[in-house]
Amino acid sequence: MRRHPRRGEAGREVSDPSNVPSERGAEVGRRIGVGLMYGLWKPRVLGSWKVPATGPVILAVNHSHNIDGPMVIGVAPRASHFLVKKEAFIGPIATFMRATGQLEVDRSTADRTAISRALGVLANGGVLGIFPEGSRGDGDFASLRSGLAYFAVRSGAPIVPVAVLGSTDRRGRLIKALPPLRSRVDVVFGDPFEAGDGSGRRTRAALDEATTRIQKHLTAHLDNARRLTGRRENAERPAER
Repeated sequence: MRRHPRRGEAGREVSDPSNVPSERGAEVGRRIGVGLMYGLWKPRVLGSWKVPATGPVILAVNHSHNIDGPMVIGVAPRASHFLVKKEAFIGPIATFMRATGQLEVDRSTADRTAISRALGVLANGGVLGIFPEGSRGDGDFASLRSGLAYFAVRSGAPIVPVAVLGSTDRRGRLIKALPPLRSRVDVVFGDPFEAGDGSGRRTRAALDEATTRIQKHLTAHLDNARRLTGRRENAERPAER
């Protein structure tokens, strides 16, 4: 088995350690998330023990609702830093997100600052959260961008697939943009896996192969998560928008 990088190995090109988001801030965000997610909804969390207790980890999360990221932040066993589109960093929420260690990324270009900071998180042995589909959609991992493969191959960090189910089943009565208060949302963590083939290659072909390998793992995990939670029927019925 290929060893995982030690602290400081995953992102050697990170030249400014002070630009890496604070682990302490991310832990504060996790604790706030615990209170909010369990206070507003009824998360059912399966497999959280599969997340490695130490060392760099990438959480690959399906994305069908805006609460998916905050939900994972609140229920994951470790503090995490999510790559979030820059459009979400608006007003007071932007200050809060930066203070809790979340990473602003410009999806319209190769955002070198975001890439450097994300690699810095992994180099420091932290947890990086990614929505590999790139934007909110059906949440079925049907179309993946290459970013997840790049971070996984570049850092050597294992990927833990995460399925969030139930966040789009129904609209809330009070706030239609959110799931009904006290409704159940399932979060299923899968087995960690390596994205690379062990060769250490970082070519475009290697990244394409890694993306294909990742998609198979994520799709299989999502199918298993639906089976475990009994949400297979919901997956076949279009969610109410």
